Amino acid sequence: MIYDLIVVGGGPAGVAAGIYASRKKIKTLLLAKNFGGQSIAAGEINNFIGVKSISGVKLAESMEDHLRAQEGVEIKSGVFVSNIEKNNGVFIATTDNNEKFESKTLLIAVGSHYRRLNIPGEKEFEGKGVSYCSICDAPIFKNKITAVIGSGNAGLATVIDSLLYASKIYLIEYAESLKGDMILQEKIRKESKVEIITMAAVQEIIGNNFVSGLKYKDLRSGDIKELKLEGVFVSIGYEPNSDLVKDLVNLDKHKQIIINHQTQQTSQEGIWAAGDITDVLYKQINIAIGDGIKAVLNIYDYLKK
Repeated sequence: MIYDLIVVGGGPAGVAAGIYASRKKIKTLLLAKNFGGQSIAAGEINNFIGVKSISGVKLAESMEDHLRAQEGVEIKSGVFVSNIEKNNGVFIATTDNNEKFESKTLLIAVGSHYRRLNIPGEKEFEGKGVSYCSICDAPIFKNKITAVIGSGNAGLATVIDSLLYASKIYLIEYAESLKGDMILQEKIRKESKVEIITMAAVQEIIGNNFVSGLKYKDLRSGDIKELKLEGVFVSIGYEPNSDLVKDLVNLDKHKQIIINHQTQQTSQEGIWAAGDITDVLYKQINIAIGDGIKAVLNIYDYLKK
């Protein structure tokens, strides 16, 4: 069977696309490892329009329930798409268990993954004091001294998640000032247990069987300094999961899929992309949902032609 559309990804963009594909009666298959995307790691989401406050887990569950209530969309969850190719005008998606599915069009919405520091000690101590998910691991560091590297919204949210548990939190930023939303900055600046260190380049994470500290370069003085601590959260952003289609579509220097921002079309006819995997300017749940919807509406027009 050849589908009209295969949606790859179960984050906000993919789910929104699936729901709208159902409404447009497009013969659709949605392939997803899991549902929720990066939002599942958020302890509390306060800017999802129409909902005052919701946890990332609850939002993911709600999205999945909404999608599964639709008719006409086949869903395969718990599968990882390992390869995509184009053959005689038809796209073939292969999963990690070697199932193959064919479609006239594709929507890529597989988001991104945590960006690494790529410094000594990071890989060695992952799971031994180095973490990338505060909602998952903040409780592990109860009454411990921790550091959060990165001051974008992800880093500031990590500090907020850690406030309930850590005895002290160092917020370490490479630049001269913090980057995240002012409302989050104001919140953490009121907390006495948070110490902000700017103009700091982390050089190494140290320890024996478990993290015991980190070294950073003071970019003002040039000195190498050491902090004694028991946990490190790396929150320096995300990297797109674009390797899946790197030979099919054009990517920018950040490995983001370059799209037509009016239609979500990629450089490859028949492939659209939405969400954090694209070169969209702002990475937000609400925007990803809108872009997933926009893509499906354009796919519908394309299929009609």
